[in-house]
Amino acid sequence: MARPPISVYILTRNEEHKLEAALESVTWAGEIVIIDSFSTDRTLEIARRFDTRIVQVEFRRFGELRQAGIEHTTLPWIFSLDADERCTPEARDEILRLVADPNAADAYLVPRRNRMLGRNVRHGGWYPDYRQPQLFRRGRMDYATEDHVHEGYRLHGRLGRMTNPIQQIPYRTISEIIQKMDRYTTLNAANLRQRGKTSSFPAAVLRGGWAFFRVYVIQLGFLDGSAGFIIAILRFENSFYKHMKCIEAFFDSTWPPGSA
Repeated sequence: MARPPISVYILTRNEEHKLEAALESVTWAGEIVIIDSFSTDRTLEIARRFDTRIVQVEFRRFGELRQAGIEHTTLPWIFSLDADERCTPEARDEILRLVADPNAADAYLVPRRNRMLGRNVRHGGWYPDYRQPQLFRRGRMDYATEDHVHEGYRLHGRLGRMTNPIQQIPYRTISEIIQKMDRYTTLNAANLRQRGKTSSFPAAVLRGGWAFFRVYVIQLGFLDGSAGFIIAILRFENSFYKHMKCIEAFFDSTWPPGSA
């Protein structure tokens, strides 16, 4: 039976606890490419158990990694999956229908169903939680490579939205939440400085407080119980520490920091 004309690429760096489930969810694809940033754990050992091609790319910015995913895949359609995401059977079936439809759009936003502390999170901006289009035709989309995180994309064509969600498990433990928060706030602060932005302690407090209020109250995060509260706290910390690290840059001659 012919394989579908879909390349999947997955970005990895020390993802030994998450990668196997991600790979198992896309074994139906025509091609799987791992864009790895020199993992030092069992990530590559796990990747080699599957029919994958591994490409090593040093991490500098996420946009550069995603652009490498496009450049190192070969099939007409591309599906971007992160190591903490799993393609559900329903999403797989919808993808296969779309790539077989000559009237399909050029790129698709894919809803993500996030799971945290043993429950699916439905509020606080975490559902449908679209990121940049994850399914797209080759040649119709590329990535801005100058941003350190929250990479921008350029779409040359029509954008659609899928109906069926994939699953995301962004954090396995509270410790992982703290580690990722530290890494991403450093990268976000680098973005601010790169754009010539400055901040102040009052601004950091106000922006952090607004981020908490928006997620927990306006976006009904309180309905998700303890998971919703932790997400709101995380939003406060992400905003607060991003701005504080931007302030810190004025007193640190080593700025910008190396990759986290």
